[in-house]
Amino acid sequence: MFGNFIHFIVVLLIYATYQPVEETNFSLVESLFLFVCLAILFAGQTWVSFHNLEKRVHQDRLSRLDHRFSAIVLRQSVLAIGLFAVDIYGLNITSFLSALPFFSMVPTLQALCCLGIYIGYLSIIWSCAHTAYRQIYPTRISRASYVGSNITFSVPVLIPWLVLSALADLIQLLPFEFTRHLFSTTWGQVSYFLIFMVVIALVGPTLIQIFWRCKPLENNSYRELIEARCRKAGITYNDIVYWPIFGGSMITAGVMGLVGKFRYILVTKSLLRYLSSEELDAVIAHEIGHVKKHHLLFYLMFFTGFMFLSLATQNVFLYAILYTQPIYRLLTGFGVSAATITSALDALLFILIFIVYFRYLFGFFMRNFERQADAYVYTQLDSAGPLVSTLKKIGLASGQPMDKPNWHHFSIGERIRFLETCETDRSRISRHDRKIKTGIAAYILGFFLIGSFGYQLQYSEGGKTFYRETLIRYIESQLKEDPSNPAVLKVLGLLYTEKGDQAQAKKEFDQAVTAYEQSLRYDMHNPYALNNLAWLYATSEAEKFRNPQRALSLALAAARLERSAQILDTLAECYYINGDKEAAISAATEALRSATENRNYFQDQLERFKR
Repeated sequence: MFGNFIHFIVVLLIYATYQPVEETNFSLVESLFLFVCLAILFAGQTWVSFHNLEKRVHQDRLSRLDHRFSAIVLRQSVLAIGLFAVDIYGLNITSFLSALPFFSMVPTLQALCCLGIYIGYLSIIWSCAHTAYRQIYPTRISRASYVGSNITFSVPVLIPWLVLSALADLIQLLPFEFTRHLFSTTWGQVSYFLIFMVVIALVGPTLIQIFWRCKPLENNSYRELIEARCRKAGITYNDIVYWPIFGGSMITAGVMGLVGKFRYILVTKSLLRYLSSEELDAVIAHEIGHVKKHHLLFYLMFFTGFMFLSLATQNVFLYAILYTQPIYRLLTGFGVSAATITSALDALLFILIFIVYFRYLFGFFMRNFERQADAYVYTQLDSAGPLVSTLKKIGLASGQPMDKPNWHHFSIGERIRFLETCETDRSRISRHDRKIKTGIAAYILGFFLIGSFGYQLQYSEGGKTFYRETLIRYIESQLKEDPSNPAVLKVLGLLYTEKGDQAQAKKEFDQAVTAYEQSLRYDMHNPYALNNLAWLYATSEAEKFRNPQRALSLALAAARLERSAQILDTLAECYYINGDKEAAISAATEALRSATENRNYFQDQLERFKR
């Protein structure tokens, strides 16, 4: 089940990294037709896979059936992710939705629609798997409850992002220029993210337990036992609630919340039904161990750390993309746009880093935190025997092999053997604590080293220069294959216009002008090339490079083709340097009126012309 968390976040990354394009690969009707066909094929292939497994239920051993069931679920889940990626990048579902006014105003609704597609694929998997699940494992759970439990257990991982996105939409819609400007800056977004993470870490458990439809545990002997153990350990909480996951048929418990006011202790009905009071006490001691060892705080640190590492190493992804020219040539040969290829490769690299980070690094700490919580039982009880017997009951009730590997827990067999070793050698507990402390110290050191490297690569002058030169070399190699590509020439001209040292200035100005002039030679109706060349002639720092008349001519041509804020701003600048102040103010006023973001800049421009 915890694997679904990673799957959901991968899907979220696929959606978030896609950049909508104007020219889609198919028409709307064609995309819808292909979408339905692919969904039907996926449903049919999933049903056949589980139906074939059902035929083997009475022929194979339980361990083999369990392995095959898990393998089919994993394979179909990964296939569903691939199918979702095809929907987004191949069928351009997001681009069609972005064209609708309401979705463009509130992007979070668009995200919900797209994520709903993936949830639909998962519902197909779990619905087809239900019969085989009931035959392999001893349970009477209904199909609706099985599908619903899988969804409700996994979806809360998306709640922080959805709330974050919805608040961002609201900020953009509010008529406050300061907040929009602050939110458009890197540090403004980072600050917003940090504040949000703290808030969601505090109140998130309340939202999740409502989403899971948890109900308070009645005043009975079970509640009294749990309350007594928490009092003895000095643990505060908001409530003790039933956890209705899979209809409460699983023998499990949990704890959510960083602070007592928003902390919840979760127990399933099967946990209370099948465990003795001593075993229930040991399970609660294990959950208290998570709180006492601050595991939830470390989980928050790992999630936040990944976001900062992603931000710091963003250009590393871009460098990797720039050096994948054979892939570019292969895919563009099939008619895939360069923008789609860049977006897809960026998403792929980001997802690979994400999987390695969470599956292996985060998984290492999750497994060892669970072991640390197991060992914490010895601080609460004289023996871990009740916890060992509980683990054995969980193994028998689940019908799964005791030594089945688990990426976020050690196997039940491994956990039992560790506790049995600690019974005779308590030094194993302190050694394990030192192992975790060493691991966290190594993580923090690695975080600062990689973060410092990424910061230098992305924000230092040397890093910016290296990126610019790398991009220029790549674009120049692309022009050797397609010298008449106006879009590539436009980007090259933009790169050449960046400031260099004085000796380089004339060379780069000439290169930029040549690139833009070539671009216009192949496409005279390109407003962006016209606009950029006009800006270059109008604002060059070297007086001898300025050409006000040519700049105004180009800016007027660009404005006839498109009256966006950026182009109108260039037109205003060109009027200004040609001495026509009234026309400059008029164009700047229209630019400010047209601007949907960065309005402070356009306001400053207008005030400058008025002065």
